Amino acid sequence: MKDSVNKDLLLIIDMQNVYKTGEEWGCCHVSEASEAIRRLLDSGVFRDVAFTRFLAADAPRRAWKDYNSVNAAINADERLNDMMEEFKPYLSRYPLLTKSVYSSFDIPELRRLSEKAEHVVITGVVAECCVLSSVLSAIDLGYPVIFIKDGVSGLSPESEAETEKIVSYFAPLHTTVMTADEYIKMKMQSL
Repeated sequence: MKDSVNKDLLLIIDMQNVYKTGEEWGCCHVSEASEAIRRLLDSGVFRDVAFTRFLAADAPRRAWKDYNSVNAAINADERLNDMMEEFKPYLSRYPLLTKSVYSSFDIPELRRLSEKAEHVVITGVVAECCVLSSVLSAIDLGYPVIFIKDGVSGLSPESEAETEKIVSYFAPLHTTVMTADEYIKMKMQSL
């Protein structure tokens, strides 16, 4: 019998302006990742979606103090910290959760949402920082992860490939790596 509801949670990590091509922290395939994420959102297969964003902590701890000091100008720029324009229409339907560390699973509300999910479907930026940290945290928390490789963007093609390779080492028990279209096709067949 087919399920009538997709029990997976789509996690969209930090799709903020600062990661757009040409910006200070611009990622190499962010436009392609954005398109893949929008295909997932528009496919109608997800009931549960969460967006995260990185904002500097008001009272950072230890090494985060240095990080925030080095990046003070970026942290203070509201435009750079704002979500990419193409995702704003979705924010009226889905939560935007804020973190001040790499892992999205530092956010208690995201952990609560993930508890009821069959899988956490991970997309976003930056592959080798916030995305990888979130994948590893999800694994430690026991959440099965689906890593959407064309929905993730990093600082370089090499770091994207390395991140995907690291994530694949945890398959098949903890992770599955696939494209957005492969995921959509799989869910359309099961729903």
